[in-house]
Amino acid sequence: MNTITKEISQAIARLREAAPLVHNITNYVTVNDCANALLAIGASPIMADDPAESGDITAISSALVLNIGTLNRHTIDSMIAAGKRANECGVPVVFDPVGAGASRLRNDTVKEILELVKIAVLRGNISEVSFVAGLDATTKGVDASAADGRRDAVSVAGLVAEKLGCTVAITGAVDVISDGKRVVKIHNGHPMLSKVTGTGCMTTALVGAYAGANRDAFVAAAAGVASMGIAGEIAYKKAGQVGTGSFHIAILDELSQLDFAVMEARLKLDEA
Repeated sequence: MNTITKEISQAIARLREAAPLVHNITNYVTVNDCANALLAIGASPIMADDPAESGDITAISSALVLNIGTLNRHTIDSMIAAGKRANECGVPVVFDPVGAGASRLRNDTVKEILELVKIAVLRGNISEVSFVAGLDATTKGVDASAADGRRDAVSVAGLVAEKLGCTVAITGAVDVISDGKRVVKIHNGHPMLSKVTGTGCMTTALVGAYAGANRDAFVAAAAGVASMGIAGEIAYKKAGQVGTGSFHIAILDELSQLDFAVMEARLKLDEA
């Protein structure tokens, strides 16, 4: 077992021991799934999206997750207030720029958050991360476009990592994690994950859980992405043939069963 595989596998033990409180200002379509995914992996979720308390809740949390899936001015103000407080308190911020490039509001919000908040991890698909990189991106709503999918994800991730001074996780058929110096490609997962609403949001929440219990943002990002991929693989074998509803629930079941041994045995990655 190579060093990075061992570090990623050990991260879940630290997470379950620490049981970090993870503050999520997230997509209301998937908020329940994110909360259940966090509970399953061993973290404690809290969702506080009023500007009057978002900063206070962040101050007592181990990590902050910002997800712009369902935007409005109210939540934008909350995200900025929480993000600034997180930076003041040394709380890692995980940012998911859902649908970046699809509308002026999303584009302006992404730019505003990245200007005002120092993030530890950016997690998105290739179209969203390409937009952050300043490249021409052709998003398909909240999904990556086929045109953007032909880009070199390693190069895009590295570009954004250096630009923002953070770890970048680009998820897709092959996931790419980069902090500008280290790069891994993760080959876990199953195509059926794309048929369940919220698996991307859940992945971002999982990254937040790992970031709240592990100081290395690169390891946290890789562990969160790998956890969803591995859970999806096992869930498909157990329930995928029944249908997407059963598969959905099975993902949560498998996240709750993940441990060092499962991660070590099933993690498939390449160091680039």
